[in-house]
Amino acid sequence: MDDAVAVLRAGGVVLLPTDTVYGLAVATTCPGAVQQLFDMKGRGRDVPIAVLVADADQAWALAAVPVPPSARRLAERWWPGPLTVVVARAPGWDADIGGDGTTVGLRCPDHALVRDLCRAVGPLATTSANRHGARTPPTAAAAAAAVGHTGLVVDGGELAGAASTVVDCTVSPVRVLREGAVPAAAVCIP
Repeated sequence: MDDAVAVLRAGGVVLLPTDTVYGLAVATTCPGAVQQLFDMKGRGRDVPIAVLVADADQAWALAAVPVPPSARRLAERWWPGPLTVVVARAPGWDADIGGDGTTVGLRCPDHALVRDLCRAVGPLATTSANRHGARTPPTAAAAAAAVGHTGLVVDGGELAGAASTVVDCTVSPVRVLREGAVPAAAVCIP
């Protein structure tokens, strides 16, 4: 934990286990840190990086007010867990996560270490530890090799989970952008 906090605060990348797959994480408060994720993945900046949070309070602090009721209901049902909700960004939150800067994908993972890191460092820009479009390897060593990561790696054993489901809550009804661990039918709410 201490090593991960130090690396994140210094603007470095930590490869870590989540409740779904291995991820690459950086602190959203460190200028230039997110660019490392785009570079490691070989991904364009037009596809924004999701943000992991410790809890709903930390999430909603990054969202424009009012937070859509659909996002709140989905978070109450699926957090902590494998569901990412996309909402309008808070006007004062200027973290560089790619995209056009108007929205943010938020997720509270069901993994104590990741939530503890978010409490210690703040929200973490996090993406799966794989090259863009490729499958995420199930082990820390294979994930690190896939993205060329030589920094801090937290080994959480073999992870055979699916990526999170991503739901756009900026529209009504909500729209599933990516089906993952949570079935699309389970998130289609008015």
